[in-house]
Amino acid sequence: MPPVSRTTSTVFDLKSATLTLVSLLLRTTDLTALARELDDRAAVSPGLFDHEPVVIDFSALRESESVVDVAALLALLRGHGLLPVAARGGNGEQMDAAREAGLGEAPESVVPAPIRPSPSPVQTKVTLTETIEAPAVPAPAPAPKAVPVLVIDKPLRSGQQVYARGGDLVVLAVVSFGAEVIADGSIHVYAPLRGRAVAGAKGQADARIYSTCMEPQLVAIAGTYRTTETALPADVLGKPAQVRLDGDRLVVEPLLA
Repeated sequence: MPPVSRTTSTVFDLKSATLTLVSLLLRTTDLTALARELDDRAAVSPGLFDHEPVVIDFSALRESESVVDVAALLALLRGHGLLPVAARGGNGEQMDAAREAGLGEAPESVVPAPIRPSPSPVQTKVTLTETIEAPAVPAPAPAPKAVPVLVIDKPLRSGQQVYARGGDLVVLAVVSFGAEVIADGSIHVYAPLRGRAVAGAKGQADARIYSTCMEPQLVAIAGTYRTTETALPADVLGKPAQVRLDGDRLVVEPLLA
């Protein structure tokens, strides 16, 4: 009986992938203080940590003599909706603890591509005894990467929340009191903004909040927030205005006509 031929089937493939991950730069080994900060940020923007994969960066604690309880740290982050997948930047003890806890090791920085020598200049013959060098043609600049934009064209009622992950948010209708708009980039509301607006949710300090009728319940940029407990000046309340971050304080100013 002839041997049975077996066909090899591919059950899975391994391919390289470039992913964008949030990096959590750990500045303290005090997990109580970290939990308090996570609670504060979640209170300002509920749903911010929505199963977000993160890389734990220990570089700020590399020289610290305090021990990081990695197992407790992972439990804390997971309890707040974060998914730790890797670690980087730590000393030997910290990275060993991270690996024992099941984390991968992420590179500390991107290694640039090797620089290749420039080609010899092209020469154009003019006479039998004279040559000139053709000018080098500069490489075209890469096209700027488009920023994702989420557009909402319906009113947002109290209790509704919209999150523009990885980009800007544009709202073409009223954001009612009790509604919440969140964006990793900037927020543009071409209508009354009466609810909560959280821009730069992942720490983008140059994000801004714009509205044609600024009367918000709360505004926040990169973790710095302002509530209605501090009344807006008369020149911006209910008028076209923008919110931007200046150092560690929010500035609300009118939009120029």
